[in-house]
Amino acid sequence: MTDFPAPLTGREQDETQELRPKFNADGLIAAIAQDATTGEVLMLAWMNAEALKATVETRRATYWSRSRQALWVKGETSGHVQQVEDVLVDCDQDAILLKVHQTGGACHTGRQSCFYRTIGADGVSLSVAKD
Repeated sequence: MTDFPAPLTGREQDETQELRPKFNADGLIAAIAQDATTGEVLMLAWMNAEALKATVETRRATYWSRSRQALWVKGETSGHVQQVEDVLVDCDQDAILLKVHQTGGACHTGRQSCFYRTIGADGVSLSVAKD
């Protein structure tokens, strides 16, 4: 596994100029993919230290599959590649935002975005959001 420096505490973590990701107890960090051109949120996935390092180095979105317990490069089988333009980290470094150029759909359903359903006013029903 790739080692990053340990997170700092409080304001020190918020203001550091050094990448010190705060992985959860499972060694993962949330990663949001956003279309670099339109700003549309495409998907949320998880990264471990190795996936984050690979993404930064190769500029190809690389994630950790919790179900397969393995790294996966987005598009390696589908061809729906995410070319990374920018990698941002939030204030306390417990979430990653990837600004990507998406080829094909980001969602495994083939849709452009994984966020294609709206929760109804009743709080339980779902409907497909309009484009």
